[in-house]
Amino acid sequence: MLENSFVMVAIILIINIVYVSFFTIRMILTLKGQRYLAAGLSTIEVVIYVVGLGLVLENLNEIQNLIAYAVGYGIGVIVGMKIEEKLALGYITINVITKEYDVDLPKSLRALGYGVTDWAAHGLEGDRMAMQILTPRKYELKLYEKIKELDPKAFIIAYEPKSIHGGFWVKSVRKGKLFS
Repeated sequence: MLENSFVMVAIILIINIVYVSFFTIRMILTLKGQRYLAAGLSTIEVVIYVVGLGLVLENLNEIQNLIAYAVGYGIGVIVGMKIEEKLALGYITINVITKEYDVDLPKSLRALGYGVTDWAAHGLEGDRMAMQILTPRKYELKLYEKIKELDPKAFIIAYEPKSIHGGFWVKSVRKGKLFS
């Protein structure tokens, strides 16, 4: 079966897509502190890597195998990133500065289950309201939509917190009580 050049290229391509997808997800898990899951995934990853690299090295005189390996690597990075986007691991913190001070905006977001801290802010053109909102990443896009619906001119900055400690909201999220 491996004598057929097309089949060999397809196998190498698929193996490398799977390997690099695992590699990408493992790196993200490592960065998010999921060390045991990352370690388990790396065990599978290295087996796939050795098999794929072995196929290329055994047939190094076939340039199409090397090309398939390289193309599979590139596609694997994209596939791994797409998988991580779907998993949406961790939390996101969103800072919002509104055009006008609106007391109802934080209340509306809290009613949806988001953790919101708000305060009066002063910008170049007058009074504003600043909010810091914490949410699981899987709700990030819904939160953006809601903010834009409530204040289309809101200034939004998002970042991932490295660690979270304390507060009532974290306990609620862990119990699955966010209902956005």
